[in-house]
Amino acid sequence: MITGSIVALATPMEDSGAVDWAALEKLVEMHIAKGTDSIVAVGTTGESATLDTPEHLDVIAQIVKWVNGRIPVIAGTGANSTAEALYLTQQAETLGADACLLVTPYYNKPTQEGLYLHHKYIAEHAAIPQILYNVPGRTACDMLPETIERLADFDNIIGVKEATGDLVRGEDVIRRVGDRMAVYSGDDATAYELILRGAKGNISVTANVVPHEMHELCALALAGKAEEAKALNDKLMVLHNAMFVESNPIPVKWALHEMQMMGPAIRLPLTPLAEKYREPLRQALSQWNLI
Repeated sequence: MITGSIVALATPMEDSGAVDWAALEKLVEMHIAKGTDSIVAVGTTGESATLDTPEHLDVIAQIVKWVNGRIPVIAGTGANSTAEALYLTQQAETLGADACLLVTPYYNKPTQEGLYLHHKYIAEHAAIPQILYNVPGRTACDMLPETIERLADFDNIIGVKEATGDLVRGEDVIRRVGDRMAVYSGDDATAYELILRGAKGNISVTANVVPHEMHELCALALAGKAEEAKALNDKLMVLHNAMFVESNPIPVKWALHEMQMMGPAIRLPLTPLAEKYREPLRQALSQWNLI
């Protein structure tokens, strides 16, 4: 089972817009050295929405190559087309990913039955372990706990990323499926609380800038050390908040630029962090001696 701090890795880009492979490899090595438990390649934070299909698969392939089995690699392979999601999932399996993360189909607003049949079809046609990803704030599509419970019947659907930030909702999902699949938080600010309630880890944006501390936070929560986890999370809140002053991954990419881990480039329609947020972000990074 994949547990702990799972970084939703940012994808560095050159000024031309091309993927910055040298910076990406540097990030991968930094995460392994700092204790990150698993990497999500080409998730939301990795700008999956703006990478074309060859780039998408190239990023997965390179991260798998560089990691070389040291920690699990989870490939983002969701799409609003079932055929496209299946293709990406099958390709990720061929490339050696350990699991796939499949966001609910976005924009076309499928019914709950449509969501069930979408994931059922992919599970039946791709053997690789699959993690469902529910983030209605981005997709205009909410996979209800009842639907997640139905999908827990598939052995290769091994987990769900619940990114609603609703702890009551998360607890309901854990109660329904926690003995059959892993539940992961997708909300940094509340992740430790959901882990204390039975979740197995956190798919994290904040881990991009403080990988060791997010690993420690998850480890404390997994060990049931509630007071210590809360104390660390309280300190991390300045970073949790800073990572979402604009749409993810705008702030985290700018933070990594400030930390000299990558350039400032980001693909349209996303834009570099607005000027008014830059100094507050620097102050947050400075509190953690990151710049």
